Formats: sequence, structure tokens, C-alpha cells
Amino acid sequence: MNENHGDGAQVSTATTAEPGGETAAIPELVIISGMSGAGRSTAAKCLEDLGWFVVDNLPPALIPTMVDLGARSQGNVARIAVVVDVRGRGFFDNLRESLAALAAKHVKRRVIFLEASDEALVRRFESVRRPHPLQGPGRIVDGIAAERDLLRELRGDADLVIDTSSLNVHELRAKMDAQFAGEEEPELRATVMSFGYKYGLPVDADLVVDCRFLPNPHWVPELRPFTGLNEEVSSYVFNQPGAKEFLDRYAELLQLIAAGYRREGKRYVTIAVGCTGGKHRSVAMSERLAQRLASEGVETVVVHRDMGRE
Repeated sequence: MNENHGDGAQVSTATTAEPGGETAAIPELVIISGMSGAGRSTAAKCLEDLGWFVVDNLPPALIPTMVDLGARSQGNVARIAVVVDVRGRGFFDNLRESLAALAAKHVKRRVIFLEASDEALVRRFESVRRPHPLQGPGRIVDGIAAERDLLRELRGDADLVIDTSSLNVHELRAKMDAQFAGEEEPELRATVMSFGYKYGLPVDADLVVDCRFLPNPHWVPELRPFTGLNEEVSSYVFNQPGAKEFLDRYAELLQLIAAGYRREGKRYVTIAVGCTGGKHRSVAMSERLAQRLASEGVETVVVHRDMGRE
């Protein structure tokens, strides 16, 4: 089996030679990281419930050793999740070396990054009355700023970024289940998220689409109470000049992008579709776009971030 890693190289995966000529299966690996207070523990617990072997706060230098031990378990440890965070302080200096070592061992690995806004993180730390691990003698916001700076490069390299600012524990678990509960790993998973520009851009979006070039159903009195999930609104949106053409052209563009993501080993993409309030146009377009992606074999989840906020 061939696997495409972030450097674009095609490498053989799944097994490694053991002393004596036996073949050991290389465990699948997920690295969970991100901002303190953003939900790393919840994400790890979710994977544990799905049957993953979870190790919390493992120094990055020991990750290849952990994978080697899993490979010698005779299939008993087939999937390993490792939580890596700033509690390790200087251990982050070893993370890039460890990731390079994993690539050399042909390990199938993914990096999941948990994100949240400063406001949400401050609120969470204050609610539990605990200091941020990096704040020192300063304020919580000082610790958050230091952590963002420390994790910036890792966030940019992550396979999946999840923004938990507006998520509760159950909603985060649902997102993790949607990504990891399947029996077989698809080539690419997509989250199509509608949103309202007046509430801000989704920080975990890989691609952003603007539907504000279409007439707003909000100004049609009989459509205003409804959402883009209603057929009346959806028909109104897609009967506007350019709407169907836009969907067709963007779906074609996504085919090109998806092919590149697969070559680069990226398995997750979040497509944010925006309109003014996130109620009508973006919802209708997101639903149609998700249907198109699903018909092309992309496992797709639809999220309407701001629907119901008005």
C-alpha cells in the first residue's frame, strides 16, 4: 500500500520487518495538540472510547519509541493517540525530529489541532480558577499569547484544525466521532460549514466561499422567517443569475484542490461558505455543495454555525 506524506514522497506503509524475519504491523498514529483549554482532553477521551490507545503528555522524543512498542504488540495496539502540549515545555523542540523519524518509518500519522478564541479560553480558565501553564507572573491572556506563538508552526502543519470556541463537550465529541468513528479511512473528509460574516470568519476554515454576490432572501418578507434548509429559500437562491454556475465551477475547482490535498497527504478540509447572517444563502449553498462532494466520493459533514443566532 502506498501513502503520500507531507513532503510529497510516495512511501510503502503498513508493515515493518522484525528480527527473525517476522512482519509487524505499524500502528496508525494521531497526535492531538492545540491550545490549553481548547478541549484536548475531551478529544483524547473520545478516541479512547473508540478503541484507540491514548497516551497523555508524552514527550515528542518518545513518540517513535511508542510506535515501535505498538508494532511489537502483535496487533493489540493498532491505533495510538498521543496528546502533546505545552506542559512539556522544551519537549516541543524535539517534535519536528520525531515527525521526521515517523516519516522514515512509514508511519501513517495525523496531527489534530484544537483551537479556540482568546475570549473563550479566558472564560474557561476563569471558570475552573486555574492559571494558564505559560502565564507565569502575568495574566491569563499573556499565557495564551505565548502559547499561540509557540504552537503557530504546528497549527500550520496540522491535518485537521477544530475551533471549539462555540462548542460544548457533546458537540466536540460529535465532531471527533464524525471524523474517526468510520470503519475504513476515506481518502478525504470534508466539513462544509455555513457562517455569517457579521459573526466573524471561522478560524478553522481551510477555504472560504462568499455568497453575498447573490440577492439576500432576508429582504423578501415571505422568505425572511425561513432558512436555507427550506425548499422555498433554496429555490429562490438557485434561481438567481450565477448561482448554479457558481456551484458548478466551484465544485470543479474543489476537484482540483482535493487531488492536490491527497497528493500532499492532507485528509481533512473545512470549507466555509458565508453570507451576511449565515441563515439563508450560505446554508442553501452549503447543502448543495455537500451533496455534490458526497456524490463524488468525498465523505462530507455539514455544519451550520450561525443558523438560529439572529
